[in-house]
Amino acid sequence: QVQLVESGGGLVQAGGSLRLSCAASGSIFSINTMGWYRQAPGNQRELVAVITSGGITNYADSVKGRFTVSRDNAKNTVYLQMNSLKPEDTAVYYCNAYAKVARYDLLTSYWGQGTQVTVSS
Repeated sequence: QVQLVESGGGLVQAGGSLRLSCAASGSIFSINTMGWYRQAPGNQRELVAVITSGGITNYADSVKGRFTVSRDNAKNTVYLQMNSLKPEDTAVYYCNAYAKVARYDLLTSYWGQGTQVTVSS
């Protein structure tokens, strides 16, 4: 019922920047927290950054000061501005959103398809 479409991944050199976007669409009643997770080969998926509907953010220690998560509630879109990228940031980045499709539904977690971010040294 809710689809998350990501864009903005790619290949950059260390020290460069990328901006990821994720737009939610479908039969959406409301969206609560949105965020980004990543998974590198051989690693577990980890939280990168999350943002509540009110704009409260939380970041992994490894990206604090370099990444910024933001959202446009009118567009149901979350962004991840990634600056000063490091090779260790290389991973598949997944968009996540907790949403309802109706007033009395429980919040349900939805995931995007993932987008590859590769940082070369």
